[in-house]
Formats: sequence, C-alpha cells, structure tokens
Amino acid sequence: MEPRQQGLLDKEPLKEVDEDMVSEVDLNNTVTEEEREEMENELTKLEEEITTLKQVLASKEKRHLELKQILGITPLSELRQNFSKSWYDMQTSTAYKKTSETLTTAGQRTSTAFSNLGTTITRKFGDMRNSPSFKSFEEKVESTVSNIKSKVGGTGGAGSFEEVLSSAAHASAQDTPTNNVTESSERSC
Repeated sequence: MEPRQQGLLDKEPLKEVDEDMVSEVDLNNTVTEEEREEMENELTKLEEEITTLKQVLASKEKRHLELKQILGITPLSELRQNFSKSWYDMQTSTAYKKTSETLTTAGQRTSTAFSNLGTTITRKFGDMRNSPSFKSFEEKVESTVSNIKSKVGGTGGAGSFEEVLSSAAHASAQDTPTNNVTESSERSC
C-alpha cells in the first residue's frame, strides 16, 4: 500500500478511529495549573473593577442630574437646544443653501411666468373686445335691449352696454319682493 497523503480536503469520510482520537484531546491540558490560577485571579480582579466602575458611573450620573436640576435644565429645554442646533447646522449646510437658492430662482421664474400670462390674457381680452365679431355681438345686444326697453316703456336712449347692464341690475334689485306684503296680509286675518 502506498502511504496516504492527508490534506484538508480529504475525500474520504472520518473513520471511527479518527473520531475517537479527536474526542480524547483535552484542551484544558494546554494550560498549566499555575497559569489557570493566574487567569482566575485576573478574572476576579476584572469583575471587581467592573463593579467599581458601575458604581462610579452611577454616582456621576446622579451628580449630573443634580447639577441639571440646580441649573434648571429640563429635558424639554435640552430638546429645544438640540433642535435649534440641528436647525442651525442644517441651514448652514451646503445642500440646504443650494436647495434654497434653487427654490428662490424657481419662485422668481414662476412669478415672472404668471405675470407674463396675466399680461397676455389681458391683451387677448382687449384684442377680443376690439374684434369685429365682438363689436357686432355688442351692437346686437344693445339693439335688443333698446327694443325691449322701448316695448316695455323705458327710456328711448339705449346707452352703452355697461350702462344697460347696470340699469338691469338696479331694476332687478328693486323688483325683489319683500316680506312686508306677506306680513300685512297675515295681520289682517
């Protein structure tokens, strides 16, 4: 038989003999009794130091709270202070400044666009009012109102379109019935 070369990637599974050898290895034998005692002493000292540090920390936290109470520092005031600092830090950040400048520019451009839109609409309405078709419509309305007034018994003068609308609105306001008639008829019963 050839001597078998063992490697980490051995293709054959472990045999029972190999498993027994592994279980017999005692890891505690690598440390001498003297070293073990030293380690246990060190562990005990570390546990004592941890306990002492916890006590010191508790004492310092208690003093910390006492000083806050004396100075009048409340959790709410700390929250406000933290919020103010965070807000200041955010406002002074480069990203905030760039965003603010971009939004300001966008707002100015939007304002200009709406202003131009309003001017354009006003101009278009003016053009429409001066157009021959609107003039023809206005004349037809004025002549119709004039005819109605003359048939109803109104004044002979037609007036401008605005005057006719104003007089119609005034007339409809006067024609609105009041409750006086109803109240007087109810009293007589």
